[in-house]
Amino acid sequence: MKIALVSCDELPGWEIDDQPLISALEARGATVHRPSWTSDVDWNQFDLSVIRTTWDYHSRKDTFIAWCKTVPRLLNDVSIVEWNTHKSYLRELEQHGVAIAPTVWIEAGKKVCIQKSMQTLGVTKGFIKPQVGACASDTLRFTEEEYQKAQRFLDSNSHQDMMVQPYLKAVETEGELSAIFIGDQFTHGVQKIPVPGDYRVQDDFGASDVPFEFSSDEIQMMKQVLRFVPNHEALLYSRFDYLRDANGDLLLNELELVEPSLFFRHCSYSAVLLADAILKRAMMS
Repeated sequence: MKIALVSCDELPGWEIDDQPLISALEARGATVHRPSWTSDVDWNQFDLSVIRTTWDYHSRKDTFIAWCKTVPRLLNDVSIVEWNTHKSYLRELEQHGVAIAPTVWIEAGKKVCIQKSMQTLGVTKGFIKPQVGACASDTLRFTEEEYQKAQRFLDSNSHQDMMVQPYLKAVETEGELSAIFIGDQFTHGVQKIPVPGDYRVQDDFGASDVPFEFSSDEIQMMKQVLRFVPNHEALLYSRFDYLRDANGDLLLNELELVEPSLFFRHCSYSAVLLADAILKRAMMS
């Protein structure tokens, strides 16, 4: 059985997160390929194509979605990918009662005053990020004394949809808390901690990660959130990313359904479970 774990052209050499998954698939007799999504290959040759490390998609999202529509037997499937690659999905989840950070949503080409946005949010320290992005791209944290800098940053990114939120200080201490699911089954939690003084929790910026335990109530809450995902029955994997607010409550920062690191190094069982799920889906295709 031929399985494609879809990647990108310039995958960093330090990326080894999927090695336990590759080993589990190969141990079950599968042949694993890691083509870039931009490769000129016949995707029909694979029994299943699984999006894994397509970390450059955000810079050409429309092209990526168009590619997804051409690939047979792709997971997560294009309906999920199209919904999840624009952070307006968080706005939709909030309408279903999911707690997210208060947000000023800014459409591309719209002029917005950062000072008024902060007054709307009722805070003096803020965070700007794009509605289509990855790995902390085009992000800025700022204080009240840096409003002019923030305004220039926002204006320079007026070509894309943006969002302004309160800066959640807990990201610097507790970091970001991630929960990994295979299908609808929770497998493990991870705490991602940035280097001192930073807010970026990705490996690229030197962040560290350790296991984290979510409560049974929190896990059950996440399962309820998954029901709001389009075609949620087809989900192969998902990762919830949470930040804590000043009151200690969890706020959903991201629901990663496209190409999240799944931190198999903290739970080898998760890689085995995903390998089994992939092969089962491949046989059903």
